[in-house]
Amino acid sequence: MKIISPKRLILCIVFLMTCFAFAQNKSERDLILIDKDWRFSFGHLYDTEKDYGHATGYFSYLTKTGFGDGPAAKDFDDRAWRKLDLPHDWAVEQPFSEKASYSHGFKMAGKNYPEKSIGWYRKKITIPESDNGRIISIKFDGIFRNSKVFFNGYFLGTEESGYNGFEYDVTAYVNYGGENTLVVRADASMEEGWFYEGAGIYRHVYLQKTNPIHVISNGTYVTSEIKNTNAAITAEVNIENKGNYKGSIEIVQTVFDSSGKSVAAVSENVVVPDFYKRANYISKLTVNNALLWDIESPNLYRLSTQIKQNGKIVDSYETPFGIRAIRFDAEKGFFLNGKPLKLKGTNNHQDHAGIGTALPDELQYFRIKKLKEMGSNAYRCSHHPPTPELLKACDELGMLVIDETRLMGINDYHLNDLKRMIERDRNHPSVFCWSVGNEEWNIEGNIVGEHITEVMQGFTKGIDSTRPVTVGISSGFKSGISSVVEIMGYNYLGNGDIDAHRNQFKNQPGMGTEEGSTFATRGVYFTDDAKHYQSAYDKKPRPTFYSIEEGWKFYAERPYLAGVFFWTGFDYRGEPTPYGWPSVTSYFGMMDVCGFPKDNVFYLKSWWGNSPVVHVMPHWNWSGMEGKEIDVWVHSNCDEVELFLNKKSCGKKKMEQNGHLEWKVKYAPGTLEAIGYKNGKKILSDIQKTTGNAENLKLTLDKENVPNSKVMVVTVEVTDKKGLHVPTSNNEINFSIEGGKILGVGNGDPTSLEKDQFIDELVLVPITNLEEQKLASADLPQQLPSYSENEWKIAFKDRDYKNQAPAYVYRGEFDLKNNAATNVVSFFYKKIGVNATVFVNGKKVEPSAEDSQKYMLNSNVLKEGKNNIYIAATPLQKIKDWDVMNTDPGIIQVITPAELWKRKLFNGYAQIIIQKDETANEAVLSATAKGLRSASLRN
Repeated sequence: MKIISPKRLILCIVFLMTCFAFAQNKSERDLILIDKDWRFSFGHLYDTEKDYGHATGYFSYLTKTGFGDGPAAKDFDDRAWRKLDLPHDWAVEQPFSEKASYSHGFKMAGKNYPEKSIGWYRKKITIPESDNGRIISIKFDGIFRNSKVFFNGYFLGTEESGYNGFEYDVTAYVNYGGENTLVVRADASMEEGWFYEGAGIYRHVYLQKTNPIHVISNGTYVTSEIKNTNAAITAEVNIENKGNYKGSIEIVQTVFDSSGKSVAAVSENVVVPDFYKRANYISKLTVNNALLWDIESPNLYRLSTQIKQNGKIVDSYETPFGIRAIRFDAEKGFFLNGKPLKLKGTNNHQDHAGIGTALPDELQYFRIKKLKEMGSNAYRCSHHPPTPELLKACDELGMLVIDETRLMGINDYHLNDLKRMIERDRNHPSVFCWSVGNEEWNIEGNIVGEHITEVMQGFTKGIDSTRPVTVGISSGFKSGISSVVEIMGYNYLGNGDIDAHRNQFKNQPGMGTEEGSTFATRGVYFTDDAKHYQSAYDKKPRPTFYSIEEGWKFYAERPYLAGVFFWTGFDYRGEPTPYGWPSVTSYFGMMDVCGFPKDNVFYLKSWWGNSPVVHVMPHWNWSGMEGKEIDVWVHSNCDEVELFLNKKSCGKKKMEQNGHLEWKVKYAPGTLEAIGYKNGKKILSDIQKTTGNAENLKLTLDKENVPNSKVMVVTVEVTDKKGLHVPTSNNEINFSIEGGKILGVGNGDPTSLEKDQFIDELVLVPITNLEEQKLASADLPQQLPSYSENEWKIAFKDRDYKNQAPAYVYRGEFDLKNNAATNVVSFFYKKIGVNATVFVNGKKVEPSAEDSQKYMLNSNVLKEGKNNIYIAATPLQKIKDWDVMNTDPGIIQVITPAELWKRKLFNGYAQIIIQKDETANEAVLSATAKGLRSASLRN
């Protein structure tokens, strides 16, 4: 009998307890971001050969389970594909073309470009053996669009819309303890919207691991009722059982405040749902002295939901939420926490300069901060469900949101999309209204629209009864949708008589869901139709449309209207009204695509914000216009403003409520100054100075950047010798970076056809005309001998795999458009033999040390035009008669290095978005330009 010492016994107990704790922890939920290290390649819309032979097998992925072919196959060789990280928008990488889509910014992608309309993504994922027994799923926040997803060759499903989040359970297909392959095919050939939409996996992807008993995704619903200083919380949770356990579980619900302190908790024992069934459970909690969420103090709480089985935690689910009360009143407008609040909103699409729709999370905060700085308190998602990170930013920064579905209808396609949006977003305190449609001209004014709205509105209330429903309507405010929708959404004053509609439907609250649509180009003060530039003065854009000032005055003067959402906060790609090519972005924004403010920002800031404002426009660099009158406007909320030119008064004027001031001033170089007065006292001023020539480059981190983040937005400008910003400079600036990478560049010029991104060009060149000869010996040649021309035949044709030669020599050819010394050319060999030697243009090439089936081809071996490749190899043998043997020798990869990053300034500004490397202590951005002193920025 072996005796164990007390010391060893204690060590064994400690080890077993550690293993038990590890196993218990493993049973809980893991949500792992898997945005890094993907492979990408373009396929083809209709040419199956260019689409890597996908869906051409005798058995397709729809015929037999696990028969994903081409890139959908688990072991497809993707080594030659491009490496990248998500999020990714391949459309923004493409050049511009007049033949491309007007509404999508003239980028060479989509249905007219079949070679750039299909994108394949592949990623390797290792899942340990210890995860066996857990539920493994893949979660996508959004893919544009019509995606097909495969896991280890198994087809998981299709998601048509580019705006929906979705997930797939892959538990049955996992190779535990080994490598797994996730594959996505995105088809962006069809447009969903009439605005730039991007292409590809432009939102996050996650690997999720849970216990068989778990809270489903978006499976909690937290509502609150404010009672004096306390809040009654109702926490509903939807639990699923994908295991065989039968019996009771304990549900523990705990509310934590922003400091992490527990402020309420409750637990209850319930019967677990049956196998592959779900059940809802409701808990009641009370938060004493509740801190309310509002736009000034966006207080947040966190609900922790734990599921315990036999006393052990098997799942934990976190739900951020806020406590607040919202109410619309047909006479008095909108109320937040019992206080009236005029909605000061903007509509926005989801793209940004330089990066398209693939916004890093930090850019969501940057953009919302820009809008709040302008005085905005509300945001309409136009016209689709947003990325989750946008709502997170709105929750944390205090921005109200209208959350909008993509398409109206009453069938599963429409209602299921609506349901997913509401269930995903209904715990966000920022979301105060659901929009079930926008400008559906075919149905707005008829009985069809009425019926559809009633169905969608009732359907919405069945999922979330705490928020109202609206529709943005533009084709008259008389009948149809406008007669039944809960909150009337008026799109543009010129489209109908709002006061008349209100008098007819006095119990129906209303708000301006779109208004303005004014045209302005940042930094331009004389319209030049030849150059496609619109003056930045706030003017009526079209006879039936209204200026920003006219629109705000209308809504501000009517208490019964809850507020207004101007079109738009930011310029966006596409819809370059009133022009076409070569304009590639809109002119509607209060800010340009970079977030640089146009002058209308200061009008809204004057009347939307709480701080004193004085802004004088235009700039004062008008060489050649001496003695000519210039329109000078001042945006301010001061009582009076006095204007000075070179210290000589041009007159003091009183400011009209919600108005602006104008002067006619004969231009003379110098200083233009506007001084604002409150109660007769000077409180602030704004100055425009005539500058000298541009001499210095300047790089500045925008104050709206998220502190200590990896992604940063940098403003690029030039100054004169006195350090004054030069507002007319359009210099071309070159950029380089150490310790990071550049994500994109922009400048806000609506006519700029410059590249948004400078990335290496990767071209895959096929090996064609593959022929073979038998060799008498298995000894492979080390020098290329001469072979009889009469012996060559088509490779692998009629091969008798039971009676193969000792070895074969294969020859093929590939074409190179150029043989630049800077190109990086590689041959990715796919095994067509057990052992092989490779010759290119008669010279033997050696495999790389990192990959025995990759050959680096130097320019001194290659030539422009046709190149020959010979492969001598001992043959592969079939194990089973039905084995399919590889007959593809591989692919030639040609990488042409990108040119240096560069961008022209537009009216004094450009923007560059950078990302610091994970391991770098700092990133150093450098900027140079001809004739200017260089600049650098360390962060």
